[in-house]
Amino acid sequence: MDAEFFVLLAFLVFVFVLGYLGVHKMLLAGLDKRGQAVADELAQAAKLRQEAQALLKSFDAKRADAEKQAVEIVAEARAQAEQLAKDAAVKMEEFVTRRTAQAEARIALAEQQATAEVRGAAADHATRAAEIVLREQTKGKAGADLVSREIAGLKGRLN
Repeated sequence: MDAEFFVLLAFLVFVFVLGYLGVHKMLLAGLDKRGQAVADELAQAAKLRQEAQALLKSFDAKRADAEKQAVEIVAEARAQAEQLAKDAAVKMEEFVTRRTAQAEARIALAEQQATAEVRGAAADHATRAAEIVLREQTKGKAGADLVSREIAGLKGRLN
């Protein structure tokens, strides 16, 4: 007989023994198990992808909110800075006004003091001039008459 016939017969016996022992069921069960594992991994990957997309949307929303808050904070800071500048300008104006009033008051006081000093000096000089004039005019008999008349008038005023 031919060698090919024996190879064919041996192959058919081998396949029949494998079928009888249920190797094909074990192979199909293994493939099904492997297919189920792959399907589970794909389902897990899809679930993780959905969670990642949800997380990404959440982070995008938080980022947008943070940017909005940052813009609001910057706007508020600018408004506060402008208000502080206005307040500082008002305070500076008040300070300048107060200092100007103080300076004007000091100048007026100095003018009054200078006027008083000039009047005092003028009075002193007038007194000295009057003293000199009276000394010249009250020498001799006219001066003695003036002194006695005033003494007599003083006695009348005191009684």
